[in-house]
Amino acid sequence: MTLSLLGRLDRYQRQHSRVGLAVAVVYKFLDDQGGYMAALITYYGFLSLFPMLLLLVTALGFALHGDTQLQQQVLHSALSQFPVIGDQIGHNIHSFQGNGFALAVGIGGSLYGALGVAQAMQNAFNTIWAVPQHLRPSALVGRLRGLLLLAALASAVLVSSGLAALAATAHARGASLEWSVRAAAVPLSIAVDTGLLLISFKVLTDRHLRVRRLWPEALAAASVWQVLLGVSTYYIGHQLRGATATYGLFGIVLGLMAWIYLGALTLIVCAESATVRTRRLWPRNIAAPFAEDAPLTRADRLAYTSYATAAAYRASEEVTVDFHQAVPGEPEEP
Repeated sequence: MTLSLLGRLDRYQRQHSRVGLAVAVVYKFLDDQGGYMAALITYYGFLSLFPMLLLLVTALGFALHGDTQLQQQVLHSALSQFPVIGDQIGHNIHSFQGNGFALAVGIGGSLYGALGVAQAMQNAFNTIWAVPQHLRPSALVGRLRGLLLLAALASAVLVSSGLAALAATAHARGASLEWSVRAAAVPLSIAVDTGLLLISFKVLTDRHLRVRRLWPEALAAASVWQVLLGVSTYYIGHQLRGATATYGLFGIVLGLMAWIYLGALTLIVCAESATVRTRRLWPRNIAAPFAEDAPLTRADRLAYTSYATAAAYRASEEVTVDFHQAVPGEPEEP
């Protein structure tokens, strides 16, 4: 009964390309252990986020020192984009605003965390695109690429802060102008995030990628990220107000890590989708992971072969893959 059901589902997904593509993305995500890669990005992202916000707050404190009112508006507008922790920093902003020690801690912590995020993303992208081990960067090269990613992230933060400043200024001039600025800021933020993701795909993957072919997944990830920001900010502001007083630090840490993990998971899934779509790794046989004798499709063979060849640690190492069954629709070899 189960095999019969799988057979009907398999025929359906092969007849509908979008369903087949989605199934192939899920299968490759599971094959690559995408959840573990997202968890590693979450760990380093958690380490880098608080120092990065500390750096942002301190830098804005120095830059807007002469205008206290604008300073408060911009800082709280910028911090509102970061659920859970932004609210906590906003309530305690007076304790480190414009502080040189906070600036030093922010720079050091952001550098360490961002380099860790970059390393985790490099490992994830190289795994997803099946880059052989001997072609992956050394520790030094990987960290230099991390610095490039950090520069791109800093630029994105500056743009976000600029948008927050515009929103804060518009708020002082009237509600209608504020809503107009916010409506224009959303697509601009999505465009900035999309560009940042395309740069990340290109810089952090040791394989020649045509960036123009990756924009659908980058745009999707940026859009989902904006939705996550909006939903989490609204939910925490309206449904969990005062929850930190009840759950304390434990609730803050769990909420922040869950938020980062959802963002990392979105990134991994979109990268898997880009790989499956551009390398045509679909349709997969739905029954293949559950039955050893299930006939493998061309996409199954390409995917399983890429997993094996990616394990080559030396250029002189040759990895060959054989399957002891014929491709459906093709004659068996004599």
